[in-house]
Amino acid sequence: MSFWIEALVAFFLLLGCTFALIGAIGLYRLPDFFTRLHGPTKATTLGVGAMIVASMIFFGNQSHGLSVHELLITLFLFITAPVSAHMLAKAAMQDKVKLVRRTRGQPWES
Repeated sequence: MSFWIEALVAFFLLLGCTFALIGAIGLYRLPDFFTRLHGPTKATTLGVGAMIVASMIFFGNQSHGLSVHELLITLFLFITAPVSAHMLAKAAMQDKVKLVRRTRGQPWES
């Protein structure tokens, strides 16, 4: 395998791991439900997406072309993550989940 292919795969793996770590730290450190929801849905989605790109490059170079599996995983991930985060946020708004004082905006109190 070419050095540049290996470097590109390593770059995307490190990028993906960094984003996944930032999302996990955000889930642990952020103070309330809505800010905790924001960290993993944004950062972790990008992290897993970068890891899948690394997988596509690696296995595409090993065999005779790109695999459809990685493309389907990416499509499924980028469609379901924002939709599930939106559904969780709407359910929390309906349930009137408590916010910390620093969190701006309370759309259910008009």
